[in-house]
Amino acid sequence: MTARLGVAAPSVDVLRSSVASGVSLGSSVSAHGPAGASIGQLLQLGRAVHAELRGICAPIAGLLEDASVTDVLVNGPSDVWVDRGAGLVRASGVGFRDEADVRGVAVRMAAACGRRLDDSTPIVDGSLDVGLRLHAVLPPLAPCATISLRVLRTRAFSVEQLVQQGTVAVGIEAVVRGLVSGRASCLISGATGTGKTTLLAALLGLVDADERIVCIEEVSELWPAHPHVVHLQERRENVQGVGAVSMSELLRAAMRMRPDRIVLGECRGPEVREVLSAMNTGHQGGWATLHANSVFDVPARLVALGALAGMGPEVVAAQAASAVQALVHIRRRKTGEGGALAAAGASAGAGAGAARTGERTGPGSLVAVNSDARRVLPTRWVAQIGTLENDRGHLKAALGIEIEPDGTLRQGPAWTQLQKYLEHLDTDHLERLG
Repeated sequence: MTARLGVAAPSVDVLRSSVASGVSLGSSVSAHGPAGASIGQLLQLGRAVHAELRGICAPIAGLLEDASVTDVLVNGPSDVWVDRGAGLVRASGVGFRDEADVRGVAVRMAAACGRRLDDSTPIVDGSLDVGLRLHAVLPPLAPCATISLRVLRTRAFSVEQLVQQGTVAVGIEAVVRGLVSGRASCLISGATGTGKTTLLAALLGLVDADERIVCIEEVSELWPAHPHVVHLQERRENVQGVGAVSMSELLRAAMRMRPDRIVLGECRGPEVREVLSAMNTGHQGGWATLHANSVFDVPARLVALGALAGMGPEVVAAQAASAVQALVHIRRRKTGEGGALAAAGASAGAGAGAARTGERTGPGSLVAVNSDARRVLPTRWVAQIGTLENDRGHLKAALGIEIEPDGTLRQGPAWTQLQKYLEHLDTDHLERLG
């Protein structure tokens, strides 16, 4: 039998049922706690029950006590994985009694999200009040009930903190700041778990305090440090099959809410039509994220999403090229990849377009990182910034700037289009960046 935080699982189950019936936690522990238990064991048991009542089983609650944890994945009773920011590792000493125990935990977590998970609805997405995003799948769609949890950070990082961590290179900080202050409409691309939402929340913190931001998401994850943010969340249909409110409907509603910025947490379906429409009808400075492997893959992704909305490739090309001023791609480095890397501009022979310390390639252009500095490339970092263009009905991406795997900063053909956004930064800030 697997223990939960050092406490026998049946004790937790009995206490949870007792508290659910209306008996206080203290009285339940006194009546049903294990005989001869120490004060420490009783406190541990109380914490385990409290975690269960919040929708989190004790094994998972123990992992979440580590503030570095970003994801917890349960594939089976003894197959639990955790990501502490450096890639997935097996969670040793953590498990469940059996497959039925895993299923019961998944069902209770779904109920805590206000969602239904059973044989008729074997897939669920939701968010728990404790700051977790839940995705669960039941058999026969999976051999065993599987649980995927993403930790939602309610405190947004600042751009300064992302620069300190290396997520945003010093050399491109001016660019991302300029995109926000210049009210450019942008897409953030990247794979799952690269930090798209983290980056977006930090950038929204740069928006002027007198602007109204409307955030539309499937599950609320964006909590920027901004005084005026309205959150809209998609709603699935209920048990009777009615009551669903789609992302597309929320986007249309957002345009009637006097927004200064419309933000879509993730564009993954036909709502791309409303996103591009909003950006093309006076709602400048909007942001959205989507999954793509590089800026060059964004056009194909947009065309595919547009097809779901009944838009042809030529229509998507015309709309997207007009609506989107910049693409920001964030990458996640595999564990062990890279090693000690030269900072941007470190090599004098880095090739054409590589900026060196103290050099500017034109008025307002960015400055590379100290050429003598050496650092380890962070796990997640902004790797590319580019633009979209309509090439006779074909949507294409052009590279503006790229941070190579060796740390070199390289400018591309679209740099001149991005450079104009630096004009929106004050001279003091440019000098401070330089």
